[in-house]
Amino acid sequence: MNKKKITPAEIAHFRFALIAPVIQNLYPDESATAYYQRITENDLTLPDGSLVRYDFKTLQKWVSDYKRGGIDALLPKERVDKGTTRVLDDNAIEEIFNLRNKYPKVNATMIHTMLVQNGFIPATVSVRAVQRFIKANDLKSARNPNVKDRRAFEEPEFGCMWQADTCYLPYITENGKARRTYLIMIIDDHSRLIVGGEIFYSDNAYNFQKVLKQAIATYGIPDKLYLDNGSPYSNEQLTFICDSIGCLELHTPVRDGASKGKVERNFRTLKDRWLHALDTKQIQSLAEFNELLRDYIQTHNKTRHSGTGQTPIGRFLATKSHIRTPESMDWLDECFHNRITRKVNNDSCITINKTCFDAPTQFIGAKVEVRYLPDQMEKAYIYYEGKHFPLTLTDKNANSKVKRNNPYPKIDYSRKEQTDDQ
Repeated sequence: MNKKKITPAEIAHFRFALIAPVIQNLYPDESATAYYQRITENDLTLPDGSLVRYDFKTLQKWVSDYKRGGIDALLPKERVDKGTTRVLDDNAIEEIFNLRNKYPKVNATMIHTMLVQNGFIPATVSVRAVQRFIKANDLKSARNPNVKDRRAFEEPEFGCMWQADTCYLPYITENGKARRTYLIMIIDDHSRLIVGGEIFYSDNAYNFQKVLKQAIATYGIPDKLYLDNGSPYSNEQLTFICDSIGCLELHTPVRDGASKGKVERNFRTLKDRWLHALDTKQIQSLAEFNELLRDYIQTHNKTRHSGTGQTPIGRFLATKSHIRTPESMDWLDECFHNRITRKVNNDSCITINKTCFDAPTQFIGAKVEVRYLPDQMEKAYIYYEGKHFPLTLTDKNANSKVKRNNPYPKIDYSRKEQTDDQ
């Protein structure tokens, strides 16, 4: 039976989530120690679903480790391979929600039977697995699962939580080619200030990272980031970034984008007040489209918001002292580097996104952590024991002329020719 292993990144993120209130000084208890003791009173659920009990001093150590070495200090020292089987894939999970919507009074046993009959799961999957999922996702009652308990909420200060999402925009024609555009936007929950926004030709993880980095460079580090479960917003690289900067990454329930009500409402306002008045056929480039967007954002941030009765910029200025500023731009750059693990081949090469790089020869045969920005691969490097070891693009022609320090004897071809003539 295949078992899902917990990755080191998942463990580090799990540990950071527990200590984040202390890092951000947001715990409700009378002291940090009281918070540790309360959190460790009961079993905690690991990313693989298993339960674990920690001593409160363990959390104290994690805080100390994080303050000393950042998210890297929370990575497990050894490979974590204890896990449980993931028997319900995304298709099976979606079908469970569909069946609950259609037959709200059907029990878990019947749902299990229908999943097997329709080929969503093999018969070897136990009824217990379906029961656990239904219980964990609050699908146990016979009430209409589409009815959500939604209540108006608002964070007390700027920077307590940012919400982010993507909005599909019209096609524009640049250099004779029509392409779909995507708006990635981040707003502050308290002030409704648009802290980041840019239009792209693709909706991917790195584009969101660029918007987030610019927002943090401008306004500071939020306590929480509230996102949906799409691939641009839910991936290991983003988790590393959030943990590195000390920001708690939160996600909406599956198939519940409406829970990010403020950013969704912001998109409707943007379309009504700005987009619908544009003649997008006259826009000649992405740069021009983004220039128009920047003008809109400035206007939005200075316009009275109907929900708060104040301007977003006014609310920001009134509570901006809460947010934390990055240690430095170099530190922020380091936090936003993507991370992957590669094994250095015997020819001292590694491959990243189908591109070959030369690594320092001392790493031949070793697994190394590579850090990079996808649009600045020429600056990629190996991170080892706190030091940077630069990578260089492989030039096979140049490598053929490099003098190697090999212990093999040189061949004297002139002598060989003399021997052949004799």
